[in-house]
Amino acid sequence: MDIMQILPWAIFGCVTCVVLGLMSVMNTKKSRALERLDELRDPTLRDKDRLGKGRGGVTAALEMAAPSLSQAMAPTNADERDQLKLRLASAGYNNPNASSLFLTIKVISMGFGVMIGGGVGLGMYGLRLNSLTALIIGAGAGIYIPEVMLRIIAAGRKDKIFMQLPDALDLLVVCVEAGLGLDAGMRRVSDELREGGKEICEEFDRCNMQLQMGKPRRDCLREMGLRCGVDDMRALVATLINAERFGSSIGPALRQQSDTMRLKRRQYAEERAQKTAVQMLFPLVLFIFPGIFVVLVGPAAVMMMKNFL
Repeated sequence: MDIMQILPWAIFGCVTCVVLGLMSVMNTKKSRALERLDELRDPTLRDKDRLGKGRGGVTAALEMAAPSLSQAMAPTNADERDQLKLRLASAGYNNPNASSLFLTIKVISMGFGVMIGGGVGLGMYGLRLNSLTALIIGAGAGIYIPEVMLRIIAAGRKDKIFMQLPDALDLLVVCVEAGLGLDAGMRRVSDELREGGKEICEEFDRCNMQLQMGKPRRDCLREMGLRCGVDDMRALVATLINAERFGSSIGPALRQQSDTMRLKRRQYAEERAQKTAVQMLFPLVLFIFPGIFVVLVGPAAVMMMKNFL
């Protein structure tokens, strides 16, 4: 056969093999039997809709590469590992592999920073000491950017929990006074506030899941307060723990805590409203005042120039 007759079939076969290979790599969906085995090993995967969606192709690839890539930046002692897990939990990442994934992202970000810094240094300075300085700066920026993003995400999540907590407590007070227990009340709150309070509902769901697994309620509540990182949540957890310890009624304590948190949220809104006047001063001076100055003073300046020239 002529080579020109074989070539289209060869190209078709190569393209088919490449497409099938990419589909096999990107398609990481497991069978139901394997998913149930994973759920037995990790009970947090049983409620994917509430506690996290299924893993995508990129996430699965990162999880496979995480153990080897994260070794370079892995914490050396237990305290540092606990602090890293706590910071990730405050941002909403409660996956058991979240620490290794975060360290892997830092390593990859450092690699991109090295490439960008080295490329900029070579393009601007050539093979000189300044190029090495640019490479080091790029590597440092690559390491620091994931930390900054984690802090921003954690701060945003804390603000959302702070704003959602009074409404959740009001509904929890209604549930408790209607005869439900604390566990059933938190479950009811998480069902009712799913649309408007996703973050606080996730924390209640995780606390309920730990309670169902047999963990003591005091430990579950204390861990919920630490995960959230919100002072009001810590105060609520302390109130619930003391009410359980001394055997007092939970309803009045929750109502008092709800009134206090609602007052703090109102004061926080008033504080931000008072800051608005000062914050608007800078865009007014920088962007609006020059235009007004040109409109008002411009014609007079033109007339003065015509008279004096």
